[in-house]
Amino acid sequence: MRTAYRRLAVGLLGSTLPALLLGCGIGGDDQPAAEPTGRAPAEEASAKARERVQAYLDAMTAKDVAAGRSQLCAVMHEAFDAAATGPNGDFADHFEVPQAQITDIRPGPRGQEVSAAVSVTAGTRKLTRPLLFTVTRDGADWCIAAEAPGGNTPSPAVTP
Repeated sequence: MRTAYRRLAVGLLGSTLPALLLGCGIGGDDQPAAEPTGRAPAEEASAKARERVQAYLDAMTAKDVAAGRSQLCAVMHEAFDAAATGPNGDFADHFEVPQAQITDIRPGPRGQEVSAAVSVTAGTRKLTRPLLFTVTRDGADWCIAAEAPGGNTPSPAVTP
């Protein structure tokens, strides 16, 4: 009689174990779990802000209006379209942008604030102007929400 109970117990365990394991996620589908990004939210925000602004600065240097526009939030497109190639626009024909570099990135009240120094030449005149970009998350993507003259003073380097 003991043998019968043992067989019954082994049979029940054998038939319910796979169902239990599937319920725990073991032995289920062969899809790997999503890999964590490994970046903290602040680090990701800073990296995305840098990417967006650098792409915009590269577009200014190349005079690629479409590439510049694609870095902006949708709410800025109308104003950009009206001013980008105008006399004072970032993509005006009468000047060149030989150099543009990001000088500082920090969190701000409306998103990441990215400061840049943009060198502009018009004929024989050359000057460098600071610009401050605000980069924010728009849904699942990041975009430039504002551009203004000025910028933040670069943060001092922290040495351990």
